[in-house]
Amino acid sequence: MLIKVTKDGPYIILGNIPLEGAEIVPDAENFLLAWKETGKIPTKENYSLCRCGKTKNPPFCDGSHTSAGFDGRVTSNNKPFDIKANEYSGAALTLLDAEEFCARAHFCTRASGTWDLVELSHDEDNKNMAIREVADCPSGRLVLINKKTGREIEPPFEPSITLIEDTLTGTSGPLWVKGKIPIESSDGKIYELRNRVTLCRCGSSRNKPFCDGKHIDANFKAANK
Repeated sequence: MLIKVTKDGPYIILGNIPLEGAEIVPDAENFLLAWKETGKIPTKENYSLCRCGKTKNPPFCDGSHTSAGFDGRVTSNNKPFDIKANEYSGAALTLLDAEEFCARAHFCTRASGTWDLVELSHDEDNKNMAIREVADCPSGRLVLINKKTGREIEPPFEPSITLIEDTLTGTSGPLWVKGKIPIESSDGKIYELRNRVTLCRCGSSRNKPFCDGKHIDANFKAANK
């Protein structure tokens, strides 16, 4: 399995990586946020996904990057997450926060917010809510460590790609890459393997190939939405 970021072109997806859709929606109580799966999307063993945001056949590339003069240069550096992240220590949890990866998916703002929940993680309810919020964060900006064991707390994702739709802002969000799928930069370097990352599909990110939430500012909507 491999995701290749091509120069000023699409993502090339190799090795039968499943593709599916999901929406960010209010939960049944209209209080918290939740993920709503919208189904699997048929693909071939290898396929290409739009990176410029101009395709008329979303999410797949139709060559529009060429006529649009898409500038897809990679701007994110390849430093490890641990070096980029700030550390916040709570009673039972440590939070690592690398803000540059933020995809503005809203989950960290539920309840009193992840940072406060971590600080007050001596309380079991706060601890469990912090874990839930971080597990739902698609971008991997936030990572929790159990202070007792020293181990990361991560959801057990199988390798897959999810197309995010944000019903709160009415925009089409990034590609949610799960399960430590290798991502190769356009210059041939492999990014750090991570359980959760989000890749830009609107073309506007200033942290390419990763999402930085600019799809909201750009009011990006996939052409079929």
